[in-house]
Amino acid sequence: MRLLSIMLLFAGTSTAVMAQFSKPRRAYVEYVVTADRSDRTYPMGREARLTVEAYKGGIPLDGVRVIYSAGDEMMTPSREDTAVFHAGRAVLPLGTRQEPGFLACKLRFTVYDKTYKDLVKVAFAPDSIRPYTVMPRDFDRFWAKTLRTAARTDLEPEVTPLPKYSTDSVEVSLVRINVGPGGRHVYGYLSRPRDGRPHPVLFSPPGAGASKITPTTYYSERGFIYFNINIHNDCNPELDDTSYATAKAATEGYNRRGISSPETFYYRDVYAACSRCVDFLCTLPEWDGRNVGVTGGSQGGALSIVTAALNPRVTFCSPFYPALCDLTGFREGRAGGWPKYYNGREEDAGAAETMAYYDVVNFARRLTCPVFYSFGYNDDTCSPTSTYAAYNEITSPKTLSVTPTSGHWRFPETNDESVAWMQRMAGIIPSGGL
Repeated sequence: MRLLSIMLLFAGTSTAVMAQFSKPRRAYVEYVVTADRSDRTYPMGREARLTVEAYKGGIPLDGVRVIYSAGDEMMTPSREDTAVFHAGRAVLPLGTRQEPGFLACKLRFTVYDKTYKDLVKVAFAPDSIRPYTVMPRDFDRFWAKTLRTAARTDLEPEVTPLPKYSTDSVEVSLVRINVGPGGRHVYGYLSRPRDGRPHPVLFSPPGAGASKITPTTYYSERGFIYFNINIHNDCNPELDDTSYATAKAATEGYNRRGISSPETFYYRDVYAACSRCVDFLCTLPEWDGRNVGVTGGSQGGALSIVTAALNPRVTFCSPFYPALCDLTGFREGRAGGWPKYYNGREEDAGAAETMAYYDVVNFARRLTCPVFYSFGYNDDTCSPTSTYAAYNEITSPKTLSVTPTSGHWRFPETNDESVAWMQRMAGIIPSGGL
């Protein structure tokens, strides 16, 4: 009986402790920010207002101060003010713009010593945003010469099957290919359906930096031969961490290397390499002989557009929040694209002239294939001003999927929308089907 009593006491104590320190199923403070136009898009001259609605434990917040600043995105704020929650709502006047572009609002408020912060951007006539980037007169000749030089080097692909990543339906391999003179090469993961049927190919260039890429069977399970790469020499993703760290260190500062001349800029070899990756995919016996896609986000979004413009084999392109758009924007006093050249620093002599040959805006002007283009308003890495500047220059068939509340990332639903679009473009699913 005494043992039973002790057990019951322990059980009761444990239950009490669990109740006292149980993990909450939702946040104590919950809030949402909305604009007085549901799509967060305004005509020029129209005043924009945000409403912050907040609750603590389900009770409307009252008397708490919101501190906020507003102004042209990525520029010094032109307005700093406060508002107070009344019955759970605080209204923040942002002002307006007389030219196409974006206003950004940074806000914060504190409840029980915890500070909540947010960034919200609203657009003004974004369809009318025009880039500062001009087209060099010899742009096409420069890239035709670059591609001819790269094509003189045999691809000599080394394909190594990797059973540890493969499945019953998808074979994954490590690939090394030569993409240009002087030993220029890239590594990537190739995923192929095992069904023995022909398939469209899908190339995916990487985001910024030189972090290890990872294999995925996701796209091959949806009908594509998929190839994702690293753009830097010697960055073999199968290296051990110590060896890879050494290779990665050698890429430091690559996005400004050789920027004083179009002939020496680091991205020259990168752009050519991406086109050569498409050439490689089109040598595969499993390719269906017709359909070639490119997709990626950030730097990968930029390289997707570049590759589609440079390689006529590409039949569809799906970039997300592309970098490298309208690169001299900051020099002109407006938000530019990553890597934010001229944003608080000077660049090397000749950099502005070089950038015109590499600006995604000029490649967007050369696109002929259909495009699915997506980004969010709240992106503070690749400004929506810059991504709109490139999108507005596309004259080929295009689909725009904007999610105003996303930043430098995508919702799974938007990614699904992109994949379904690419499947339709490639004939994997009927047009209009899912």
